Amino acid sequence: MFCSVLSGGIRGIESFPVHVETDISSGMPCFDIVGYVGSEVREAKDRVRTALRNAGYLMPVARITVNLSPADVRKSGSGYDLPMALSVLACMEVINADSLKGIFVAGELSLSGDVCAVKGILPMIKMAKDKGIGKCLIPAANSGEGSVIEGIDVYTVSSINEAIDFLEGRADIPPVESHLRRDLLAEHEYKHDFIQIKGQKTARRGAEIAAAGLHNLIMIGPPGAGKTLIAKCIPSIMPPLGEDECLEVSSVYSVRGSLDPRKPVITSRPFVSAHSSSTDISLVGGGANPKPGAVSLAHKGVLFLDELPEFSRKSLEALRQPLEDRAVHITRNRDICTFPADCMLVAAMNPCPCGHYPDMNKCTCNTAQRNKYMSKISGPFLDRMDICVVTEKVTPFDIQSESEQEPSKIIRKRVMAAHEIQKRRFKGRGILFNSQMGNREIEEFCRLDTDGAALMKRLAIKYDMSARTYYRVLKVARTISDLAGQNDINEESLLEAVRMKVSF
Repeated sequence: MFCSVLSGGIRGIESFPVHVETDISSGMPCFDIVGYVGSEVREAKDRVRTALRNAGYLMPVARITVNLSPADVRKSGSGYDLPMALSVLACMEVINADSLKGIFVAGELSLSGDVCAVKGILPMIKMAKDKGIGKCLIPAANSGEGSVIEGIDVYTVSSINEAIDFLEGRADIPPVESHLRRDLLAEHEYKHDFIQIKGQKTARRGAEIAAAGLHNLIMIGPPGAGKTLIAKCIPSIMPPLGEDECLEVSSVYSVRGSLDPRKPVITSRPFVSAHSSSTDISLVGGGANPKPGAVSLAHKGVLFLDELPEFSRKSLEALRQPLEDRAVHITRNRDICTFPADCMLVAAMNPCPCGHYPDMNKCTCNTAQRNKYMSKISGPFLDRMDICVVTEKVTPFDIQSESEQEPSKIIRKRVMAAHEIQKRRFKGRGILFNSQMGNREIEEFCRLDTDGAALMKRLAIKYDMSARTYYRVLKVARTISDLAGQNDINEESLLEAVRMKVSF
């Protein structure tokens, strides 16, 4: 007898349909799983056989063949256990095969017959909805993710027997209720706010410009100047995530298996702080079964690299292409995985190994040591940083000052106004922010008048700008003008953009 159940696989953060086809026939007793599968999928036959036995069902002594179609795409993960078990039971006529039509199934089985959580449920349910499937059957442990997608009935089970009773109509399981709209409308509370930052006028301004145009930012200054706090405050001045952005960011965390069951949807801008010991794979993603790295976990948010020169050269160079493409492409045998990486990179570093340069009364480093320290970061990597600001030492006067600092909510209003200008400007062009402009958009939207062009030429010669640096200055100048509500880039915006780029 033959039976087919719809399930799904993961490629990058996207899901693709997989038909779990099972056939039980006479012949040499065996349990074969075919269809270009990974080792964890091949091991499913032992989990399925034992789980069914402990649930009270003995598999027949016959030839059992399970095919995961399409056969030319590699399948990995443990989410095929439940659809395999149900298709076997349908072939055994324990359940009606018609009950499996028009339903998506995914879940891992324990040896006791319990249904365990699997990674990537969120993009799987989204794929099922896009394919016109009206029902999904998933593990109860994934019920939080099941509540995210609207327009599809998601049912959860905790055991194979519960799944059988549901399909046979003996158990009344209500679909999970979607809370996406409610979560999006909830007011966000930010742990860090710019009102907490004392002084640092230049750094605050640089952070605002960076958030307004999604520009990469690097801060250099002595220890204790507030570089890390400024970085942590940046998400508080960025606009809230939209519905599509929420689903995209949440899908990254779902594939990684990092979603909090109590909060199954990411509704605030991610802030990911990578340690200086991070490898290139942990930063950009990869592995035998490719998983998203830190740059993808920071998608639509902030990736923070503290103590930048302490990162290995290999790790930093691996970030160069994702920063340019806003995506990570990982090639494996006969397959390519793509993870989104549209994030804002914020980096911080000391001016020298001891951290006190140019205060020669405290600095213990010689010129060679300072040059060696700075040379750990390549020129091409620094070229990809749109804004460079110097943070100053915070004095006791700054700390004890009672003057009210501007809070994040006020800065966020200006940033959101600049975002709206960019959204209208780039409508229909596939980009959202000034930092994403290509040469064609720069020529169209960053035009300079005669005096501005002459000034830019002099500055480019003076600072020996590369072509990439030249264009990035224009992008930042465009963002500064947007923050000021100006249609044209004036000389003041141009000079500020240059100062932000050539600070050190």
